[in-house]
Amino acid sequence: MQQDKSFGKRITRLIDKADMTRNESRDAFTRILKDETTPMQQGAFLAALRAKGETAQEVAGAWEAIYQLDTTKVTTNAGAPLVENSGTGMDTFKTFNISTAAAIVAASAGVRMARHGARAITSVCGTVDMAEALGVDVECDADLVAHSISGTNIGLFNGMSPKIHPMALGRILSQIHFGSTLNIAASLANPAMPRTGARGVYSRMDEASVCGTTWCAELNEQGHIHEFILEPSKLELSPHDPAALRPESDLKKESRRFVALIRGEENGNGARRQAVELNTALILKVAGKTATIASGMDAAAAAIDNGNAWRTLEGWVASQNREPETGLVTLRRLQN
Repeated sequence: MQQDKSFGKRITRLIDKADMTRNESRDAFTRILKDETTPMQQGAFLAALRAKGETAQEVAGAWEAIYQLDTTKVTTNAGAPLVENSGTGMDTFKTFNISTAAAIVAASAGVRMARHGARAITSVCGTVDMAEALGVDVECDADLVAHSISGTNIGLFNGMSPKIHPMALGRILSQIHFGSTLNIAASLANPAMPRTGARGVYSRMDEASVCGTTWCAELNEQGHIHEFILEPSKLELSPHDPAALRPESDLKKESRRFVALIRGEENGNGARRQAVELNTALILKVAGKTATIASGMDAAAAAIDNGNAWRTLEGWVASQNREPETGLVTLRRLQN
């Protein structure tokens, strides 16, 4: 009872717009992960923090709690630096699963993609939902994901699986249907801890956009941040109608369209194809595979057109799977 009262006071301070220190945030999220306060107070805390607006220190404290207490750690034999890409969710601009397509294309171009995602919370189709629809085994152990990264350049850790986050993260995420600090902090708690990544944040659209301006911030190894904007017109892209990026309402229909895109069967000048090329280009640039975003888009287009992206998807489904043949049957049924 006393612990619940003290936690309630912390919620009151958040309602009053008072920030927490990193240590206070870590302590609060530790109590949530350990289920040391009531479910109603846990939800109230997450809502109050989201309404106040998270500080960097609060996000860092949340990440520390999740990574230290509730994340299965793995190492890979990748032989190259690991890279991740993801959105945070919580955006108001709902698109098809651009980040998953971009990760597959980047992997086919030689980038070691260690992904970490979740099922849909506020969108139609989350990263895990799409991977599962394609035939990937999303409920496997972390070691099998690491094996897939080493063998095929791509693997996905399911952020809602008890095999990846054994204590509480899946329990919490499955019970809330609004964006929270966990979307940011938990997405950073990648079991393989890649040091390089392309990350979308939840201001309107959490991907690089072919519909308008994208604001970017690039953090280098020296700790310097370079801010710049991406304009479709400067990349010789005509701005597309946002409606063209919306997912199908049915997951099976959406997964068929996704496969068609990876196989190079979508219009090369269409919004979906160009969105994937642009977001792949960001991955290739931060991974050091290309010098410019424009050259990265060319490399992405080539990987789709020459079949490398499709072969990488097939390899991923077979590698991250306790039943490879079953996964491949699922994938091949999605071909037109």
